[in-house]
Amino acid sequence: MDKRPQEWIRQADYDIDTAEFMFNGGRYFYAVFMCHLSIEKALKGLYQARLNKAPPKVHNLVYLLNKIGIKPAEAMGKFLIKLNEVNIVTRYPEDIDKLQRDFTQSVVKDILSKSKEALGWIKTQL
Repeated sequence: MDKRPQEWIRQADYDIDTAEFMFNGGRYFYAVFMCHLSIEKALKGLYQARLNKAPPKVHNLVYLLNKIGIKPAEAMGKFLIKLNEVNIVTRYPEDIDKLQRDFTQSVVKDILSKSKEALGWIKTQL
C-alpha cells in the first residue's frame, strides 16, 4: 500500500482514540466530531488507495463513499448518513447548551461504538 493511504489510516486511528478520550472526559459532542473526522480520514485513505489520487478536500462521508464506489451494509450506511448529518453542528456549534442536551453520554456511547465498527469495516476495504 502507498505510504499516503497508510498515513490517512494512522490519523483515523489517532482521531478515534481522541474521540474516546473526549467521551471519557465528558466532552460528548466533541467526541462525535472526532468520530466523524476519523471516518472521513479513513475514507480518504481508502479513496487514495483505490483511485490512486489525492482525495478531495470535503467533509461529506456519503460523497466519499460514492466516489470510491463502495456500499456498506444497510445499518452501517444509515449510521454513516447520520454521522455525516451531525458534522456541521458539531464542527461549528451555534448553541453549546443544545448540543450538550442532544449528545448525551448514552447517545454518544452508541455513536462511538458504531464509529469504531465503521472504521474497522473501512480498513477491510483497503
